[in-house]
Amino acid sequence: MEHLAWMAWTWQTGAFFALVAGLLALLTTLAVNRPEIARPGILGITTTRGDRLFITLLGSAFIHLAWLGLVGPELEIASGLALLYAAAVFRWV
Repeated sequence: MEHLAWMAWTWQTGAFFALVAGLLALLTTLAVNRPEIARPGILGITTTRGDRLFITLLGSAFIHLAWLGLVGPELEIASGLALLYAAAVFRWV
């Protein structure tokens, strides 16, 4: 990762982007093999898997930013909350 040193990347940042890329590849594979049906959730809007992934990533970013601002840099609990949030979004939204 020497050629990316100007970006101040850490292994955690690289792992996050690899995870997002993996999720996008998984969603693409699922869409090809098992075409999705958009479904309405508790928000009253019709969402697909990709929509729910976007809502999850956006909400998780807000959870982590709020945690950093209100509590501090220990993000383990915030990550746990974000995983619970992701499960709820994919189940009910």
